[in-house]
Amino acid sequence: MSSTDPAPGEGTAQGINAPDLQVFVFALFFIFGGITSLNDVIIPKLKELFTLNYTQAMLVQFCFFTAYLVIGIPGAKLVKKLGYMRGAVAGLLTMMVGCLLFIPASQNATYGLFLFALFVLASGVVIVQVVANPLISLLGKPETTHSRLTFAQAFNSLGTTVFPIVGSILILGSLATVTADQLSGPALEAYRVAESKAIMHGYLGIAAALAIVAGVVWLFRNRLKGERHEASTGLAGLDLLGRKRFGFGALCIFLYVGAEVSIGSLIVNYLMQPGVMGLEEQAAGKLIGFYWGGAMVGRFIGSGLMRVVSPGKLLAFVAIGAVALILISTNTAGSVSGYSLLAIGLMNSIMFPTIFSLACEKLGGRAADGSGIINIAIFGGAVVPLATGALADATGSLGLALILPAVCYAIIAGFGYYARRPYAGPVAG
Repeated sequence: MSSTDPAPGEGTAQGINAPDLQVFVFALFFIFGGITSLNDVIIPKLKELFTLNYTQAMLVQFCFFTAYLVIGIPGAKLVKKLGYMRGAVAGLLTMMVGCLLFIPASQNATYGLFLFALFVLASGVVIVQVVANPLISLLGKPETTHSRLTFAQAFNSLGTTVFPIVGSILILGSLATVTADQLSGPALEAYRVAESKAIMHGYLGIAAALAIVAGVVWLFRNRLKGERHEASTGLAGLDLLGRKRFGFGALCIFLYVGAEVSIGSLIVNYLMQPGVMGLEEQAAGKLIGFYWGGAMVGRFIGSGLMRVVSPGKLLAFVAIGAVALILISTNTAGSVSGYSLLAIGLMNSIMFPTIFSLACEKLGGRAADGSGIINIAIFGGAVVPLATGALADATGSLGLALILPAVCYAIIAGFGYYARRPYAGPVAG
């Protein structure tokens, strides 16, 4: 049965009988989370290599998260056709191809090729995420869906914590004592090729790991029993936006991902500012781990809290906390300013899984359609960071640019209050 309903109707309470597959799904959350967070490391690197302004640098996130808009519904259809396990293999192999495209991007030292590689990589991530979100909702008791999805997201955060730290060491360590803005002509091209090799080598390692994981998943492609999806045509799932709770939730996914990605993308440059912490690029990059690590810790805590506290009320509380931390960070200096921004990761912790599960209550056999629409909403990770970068360029202040993420969190707080009670409407069908 394909359902994310925490209280399904008769005949759906047992979900899919494959509890051992939870480990497999946790691994998927770890992988796509880590790969997504690497963007926070390569943005400052590419910004320096190609002498970009903030708007241009945010094209990294725009191209990456545009894949959610383009691939969301086709990805859901593919998963319906192939099934969860084979769909996961398709997504992993697409991710591997995206990683391999960093080879020509590095050899040609062309920003556009890096952006294309990121789009292909993200396309695979979208397919894997279409598999992972509804599947983890099914692998356990329906009444603990919110808690289980939050726990799975903790493994996503483990990936987002580990990958940037390793990536900062491998990618942000400069091979030269000069910067791109000091060079021109052949010397500049040679510098870009040499420096971008660090990016290429990192993604080649990821490609090798993805090939191994895809092979293992293929071996267990028939392990999943009891899987069923409803057939759909056209832009499947768009009609679900007519359900007020789902439509509001999809909007909040758009805003949440946009806010989270905007802050993560700017952390390095924000912490490098003399008025904040004045750190070197690599040192600032390593602190990204605190941002994503806070989300990881918060998700483990949140998975327990939501067994006794209304998920909607907890969502409203942490969203208000994120707004407060932005205000503290932008109105202070030094370590207080820097660590206040990093602490927003803790507030982010439960947001995505809680918004997802609250929005998708009682979708029944249309869970894959709902997951596809939610993945389209992740396009906010393309729009909001680009707008935040443009605001930073226009005002000349990263602090003022953070007003936009703060507004996003305020709206999410409103959704939490709105969805504080279980959905009382009918099951979708």
